[in-house]
Amino acid sequence: MVIPSLLGLPADSNEKQPNLFAYVSLKDTRETVSKKHKSKSEIPNGQICKCNLTESRLVGGVTLAETKLPEPITISSSGKYFGITKHQRLSIWKVPDTETERVVFRKITLRHTKRMTVLAFHPIQRIVAAGDSTGRILIWRGFGDKTFASGEGLVSGKIMLNDEEKPGVRDNDDAGSCTTWHWHSSEVNVLFFSSDGAYLYSGGKEGVLVVWQLDTGKKKFLPRIGSPLLYYTVSPDPSLSSISCADNQIHLLKMPSLEILKSISGIKFSCSLPEGYEGFGSGVAFDHSSALVALRTDNYCVQFYSLFDDRGISEVQVCERNHQPGDDVTVVVTVVALSQDGSMMSTVEVKLAEEGIGGLVCLKFWASESQNKKFTLSTIIYEPHRDACISAVAFHPTRRVAVSSSYGGDFKVWVCNDELEQKDVMLQSSGWTCHVVGSYKKKAITAAAFSADGSILAIAAETVITLWDPDKNVLLAVIGETLTPIVMLSFVGKSEYLVAASWGSKPQLSVWTMSKLSVSWSYMLHVEAVACAADLSSFAALALLPESSKCQESIGTTFQGRDGVILLFNPTDPVPVATWSARKAKGGALSFLQVSRSSVEENISGWKPPQTLLAYMNSDHEYVLFDPNGEEIHELNVIPRKDLVDPEERRQFGYASIYGELPEFELKRDQMSWVPSVPSEKPWETIFSGSSHNLPPLTKLCSAFLESLLEKRTAVVE
Repeated sequence: MVIPSLLGLPADSNEKQPNLFAYVSLKDTRETVSKKHKSKSEIPNGQICKCNLTESRLVGGVTLAETKLPEPITISSSGKYFGITKHQRLSIWKVPDTETERVVFRKITLRHTKRMTVLAFHPIQRIVAAGDSTGRILIWRGFGDKTFASGEGLVSGKIMLNDEEKPGVRDNDDAGSCTTWHWHSSEVNVLFFSSDGAYLYSGGKEGVLVVWQLDTGKKKFLPRIGSPLLYYTVSPDPSLSSISCADNQIHLLKMPSLEILKSISGIKFSCSLPEGYEGFGSGVAFDHSSALVALRTDNYCVQFYSLFDDRGISEVQVCERNHQPGDDVTVVVTVVALSQDGSMMSTVEVKLAEEGIGGLVCLKFWASESQNKKFTLSTIIYEPHRDACISAVAFHPTRRVAVSSSYGGDFKVWVCNDELEQKDVMLQSSGWTCHVVGSYKKKAITAAAFSADGSILAIAAETVITLWDPDKNVLLAVIGETLTPIVMLSFVGKSEYLVAASWGSKPQLSVWTMSKLSVSWSYMLHVEAVACAADLSSFAALALLPESSKCQESIGTTFQGRDGVILLFNPTDPVPVATWSARKAKGGALSFLQVSRSSVEENISGWKPPQTLLAYMNSDHEYVLFDPNGEEIHELNVIPRKDLVDPEERRQFGYASIYGELPEFELKRDQMSWVPSVPSEKPWETIFSGSSHNLPPLTKLCSAFLESLLEKRTAVVE
């Protein structure tokens, strides 16, 4: 929807305000087939209509255009013109000088040989630019010289009446000339003129912002953005602009240098996996103490996202990859695992074989020493289980020890060199080495988990659960067998219970007791995720609802289209303590999170925040946090406002960099105490930043700048 009158000159306040009109792109829901359309597929579903906003109704009988699908409307900065892309044509309308319901519209059409994708109007001159599906950019100068120029004067020069004098213009289109530029390899998604009209910005799937000089056609680039561009927006401040990318990220740019000042990252979308790897491994890991989630994303990255702050924290590039539009996926990150304190991470990547040649499995260990989750690579191990794929990685709860299991029939316990007590041999503190290797009857090892104190290692050998001593590599017991292969194992806090989930033709959720070495109870359920609280004797399971037609008929009215259910159990009782229905449960994840007082605002009177929250994230990386033990579901405000300001934003600029911040005056106070200003320690870094009208006088500016460069000596009193 566009409202032209909001962009034009303001009306006289003394005069009667006219009706406010808007032009909207609507979807026509009628299914009637007219005589000129042979089938329903040819029926135009989009319409450009006029709407009277003052009276809140559509203007009857006024349909400017019909399109196959609703098309976005682009309006000029002056509000005089608006247009749409329609297949291989541009349709441009001139807004009437006096808006009424029955006014006659003037329209022109500009043609091209390829499908148009986006258009932009010049802010001053009568120039329009459009991008097509092949990456070309077309610029029409003097559009509407015949149709629109009457009564406006000559904005774009003389009116060309001779068709031979209109270079590049097709057929009898109403334009003075048409110029074609081509750099993009795929369709153009972003097209925008600068505020003064001297430059044209374009972008597409390459992840590169191109700046064209309108008069000469010269260009410069902002490369390696890393994701296809979707939108470009300018701000009232001409030195700032922003671009929005397909990876749910916004970059703030400093113009005209195209420097990225700041990036605001939302949660990344789930990455697309090649055929055969859709349900392979775990791409989500939780840091329970910090309420962070590590997500497997495109471009072979792992994103750390704060569930409390609802913002991205950092990204880890698992393996290098330059973004290229339409390139094939050659590496798959199959497993992401975090230690209990969040200081260590392990990833597994599989390089896909090309025609059966060149496949490679890599196990990597990462270390983080700070709270910002900037991980550095510690150890890389090529083919840790020969050519077999790794099924799971689990960390010891208290030590720098990890276990990896493989479908090749073995598991390995890895120890960081910090844990090795060797006096004679100096080892690197960041390296990991293999401590023990184990197997069980040459069966595929499908899952692994440490107990709460780390003294027991549970290993699933297909359908059999085995218990091991991780230090001595001794088989302690074989506690049972399931109907189908086990894919998940987890100890329930500090209790004696072990939860196992099996997939296959007969999926099963089973709870085993360590004291009796037998199954306590089980359900025939397909479980997507299991979460156990470290300090609680309870666990949650995300189960998929049956897909059979009989079951769907019985649960359709109860769950209202939801395909999963979250079950909260006490391991001693097979009856769920609580249940919640969920959408998009296939590929979802669960985790218990520890809550601190500082991370939750107590905005509900009489309600105290819980110590533990349950986080559910679906396959589209949409998540919700709630109290699993609460009687009511409260909407939690878990964003600490004081931490949302970036440290760079706290820096002082211009006047404040020399004299300090001015005191804030409150009208309610009768007296205001004087606040002394303190110069910053390094004013030369920000002294010339900011708008010129905000800078202090030149005499003050130069003296402060020169004094900041001189070395100051402390006075000594004898």
